[in-house]
Amino acid sequence: MVKPIVVSIPHELGRAEARQRIEAGLTRITHQFGEGVKLTKAWDGDRLAFSAKVVGQAVAGRLDVLEDAVRMEVELPPFFAMIADKVKGRLKKEGQLMLEKK
Repeated sequence: MVKPIVVSIPHELGRAEARQRIEAGLTRITHQFGEGVKLTKAWDGDRLAFSAKVVGQAVAGRLDVLEDAVRMEVELPPFFAMIADKVKGRLKKEGQLMLEKK
């Protein structure tokens, strides 16, 4: 059974800047993990649909860029569902780092 988690990250950047930072951040994170993560992503307007293979487990979700927040919903397989709170905390922290005002 898949367990979805939802993370909402407020920001003061506007949609365009938030989307640009998310795109750059995902590229950076993907390079950090190297061959260990296979990420597929597709933008449809301000919604990003993504899927990834992490340690052999499939993770999928969507991310909506709003004017003042980013809302992410991620479906975790049972392997990661056991640590859903830690995953949620990590996603929120990484998202905040991408979206903090500089």
